[in-house]
Amino acid sequence: MIKGGKGYTVADIEALPDGERAELIDGEMFMMATPATVHQRLLVELTFEIKSYIRKKKGNCELLPAPFGVYIKKDNRNYVEPDISVICHGDRLDEKGCQGAPDWCIEIVSPSSKKMDYVRKPILYREAGVREYWIVDPKRETVTVYEQDKWDTPVCHPFTKEIKVGIYEDLYLQLSEICKNFPFS
Repeated sequence: MIKGGKGYTVADIEALPDGERAELIDGEMFMMATPATVHQRLLVELTFEIKSYIRKKKGNCELLPAPFGVYIKKDNRNYVEPDISVICHGDRLDEKGCQGAPDWCIEIVSPSSKKMDYVRKPILYREAGVREYWIVDPKRETVTVYEQDKWDTPVCHPFTKEIKVGIYEDLYLQLSEICKNFPFS
């Protein structure tokens, strides 16, 4: 079969040369650019805060940062690598990655990922059953939050506001406080 825009499968992702990464949504492949420094700083700080909370609470959820494969619809036409995946169902994890939807996905917006993070992924994550999705936008200094029962009405928060994490009873994150030692852009 000659592959066109929507004819790719997970096998094509797995066959990419070392160092090349891509995501797959409904058979369409999207190559991923190397993240910028601000992206990686945010990733590290958020990972540290969330992982510390899980460890302190002796929680059963597991946090896995990118690059980490999520076979989100358990088919061969959809594969993503959220910047942060929190999985509370251990039976979804295997040696290849997460089989099905994580409970919480966080994407940190880069110039090259803007359309993907704001347009394509909310639809995919909702369809797949992600309970909570955060879009962290360092340029705008905002966090857009989608929650399972209110997916049609996402809420946009400034970095200066304390944001309650929906999948936990008592976890609040304020990005301006977490990341106070570095500039966002």
